[in-house]
Formats: sequence, C-alpha cells, structure tokens
Amino acid sequence: MSDKTTQTAATPGTEGSSGNGHAVLERLRANIESVFMGKRDVVDLLLTALVAGGHLLIEDVPGVGKTVLARALAKSLDATFARIQLTPDLLPSDILGVSVYSQQTGTFEFKRGPIFAHVILADEINRTTPRTQSALLEAMNEAQVTVDGTTMTLPDPFMVLATQNPFEFEGTYFLPENQLDRFLMRLRIGYPARDDELRILRATPSAVALPALTPVAGVQQIVALQSQARQVSVEDNLLDYLLRIVQATRDHEQLHIGVSPRGALALKRASQAFALLHGRDYVVPDDLKTLAAPVFAHRLVGKGYLQDGQDGSADVLMAEILNEVPAPQ
Repeated sequence: MSDKTTQTAATPGTEGSSGNGHAVLERLRANIESVFMGKRDVVDLLLTALVAGGHLLIEDVPGVGKTVLARALAKSLDATFARIQLTPDLLPSDILGVSVYSQQTGTFEFKRGPIFAHVILADEINRTTPRTQSALLEAMNEAQVTVDGTTMTLPDPFMVLATQNPFEFEGTYFLPENQLDRFLMRLRIGYPARDDELRILRATPSAVALPALTPVAGVQQIVALQSQARQVSVEDNLLDYLLRIVQATRDHEQLHIGVSPRGALALKRASQAFALLHGRDYVVPDDLKTLAAPVFAHRLVGKGYLQDGQDGSADVLMAEILNEVPAPQ
C-alpha cells in the first residue's frame, strides 16, 4: 500500500437525537464553523451535499481552507475518515486495495484501500492520472468497488470531498465530464472578509482547534437524515420550474451540452436537503435558485472554452439563465 494514503477513525463524541434532523445539522454547522470561519454559505453547501448523499468538488486557490473544511466535517462525524494525496505516480490499487498472497493460508487476501471509509478527502484530484481518477468512478456512482471480479459495498454513508486548484496547469489533468458529473456540487470558497480573516489570525483554528474537534453526530444519524431529506415535499410547480431551468441550458446558444436528467435529479435532491438544513419539510423557489449554479455549472459543456474557466463563465451563464426563467410565485 502506498504511503500517500492514511485512514483513521474519528474519536466518538456526543450523540444527539436522530428525531430532530434540523438540530443535528445545527450542531454539525456550529462544530465546523468553530474552525472554518466566516463562510456559512460554504458550510451549508457542504452539509447539503452530505444530507443529499452526494459528493463535493471544492475548487479554489491554495490556502483558503479546502482541506480544513473537509477535515472539519470528518472530525465532526463519528465515522471513519481517509485522506488520499493524489499524485501522478498513485495507482488505482493504492485507492481500492490489493490482493496479497498469504504464506500462512496459501491464498490471496484482499487488503482494503482507503476508499473503504465513510468520508474520503481526495486532495488535489486533478494531479493524478486519468487511470487513477477512474478508480473513483464506480465508488462515487454506486457506493461499491469491483476488484479482481469481486464487488464490495462501501460504508454507508459514503462521501468523497475532492479538492483541486483551477489556476495551476503544469502537472495536472482535467477531470473528464463523466467524472465531473459524479459530483453533486462544485463550490468555490473565496477569500474571507477582513473581520473573519482577523479572527483566523488571532485564533489559528486549523492549528489549535481542528485537532481537538470532537464528533457531534453519528453515521446512523446521517443515514436517517438522508432518508428524511428524501421525504421533503417538492410541489409540481417547482418541478416545472426546475425543468424550465434545465431546458434553458439545453437550448442556450453558447452551450454544446446542457444539463442531463441526472443533473436535474441532483438539483431536486440537493434542494430537499437544503430545505431540511433550514428547518423546512418543503422546498421553496429560492432553494432551487441558490443551488442551481453549484449543481449545474460544472455539468455544462460550452461551444468554446466555458467549463471551469478562470473567469467563472459557467457560473455567470447560470446566473443569466436564472434571471431569464421566471420563478413561481
């Protein structure tokens, strides 16, 4: 097994009542914000992806807290956690695992890789080769892996948090569309406001508070939240609004490929989780508006260079579409 991977189990912490999903999410939010300061909207999107049962691509410049955010979530859950530092020489077996011959038994024994954890931090995912990137595809789509003809189920819940630097091109590989589509959302963190950055300088939370962070929710509570989110009501007029946004991306003159049916389902799932996070059992139009760009922008394929452009043109295009498509009253 490559020494580029590590896997740990979080120290058990305080368990809350799974009967109040909103209260559990409030505790998770507060725990994460104790070390990741000044970006509540980013934390809310992270928790939305978790409750929706999706994966998250965090794309931004170095030093804005991508790894801190992922580790804060993992330490806030009483769950197993694995960090994979993706490099050009990493092999698929370093992620999935490998069969090793045992002299004691005279048989091959499978040694599980770091993918068999509840929360995976795939750091700098665009630095590894397409072959190794592809090792994540089945895991992210079906929560299972197949090695040597044997299919093994991954833990439940299972979430991949991947990071990448969009401005560094040397020694990197673009993520193909089919892999980008496995991510429920893509988000950018951005620089903190001045007051928040001053708090960070005074507290140095990643160096002091992050190692001391303890779990405030268990994996069974997250599974229950995911089930509860699927019961959140989405009225027919909101489904119609969602589909009109989707159709606008397919008809747009600057786009070669718009949002697929899987993308439409992703926005519905995300909006249900977002509503639950805000203490509601029903989706409102603003939920769809807030989530449309994080869920859709990385799925768009432009006729020119649009996707993942440094100017955020895909996000700008989504904002234009949202302004053009009227929301239900």
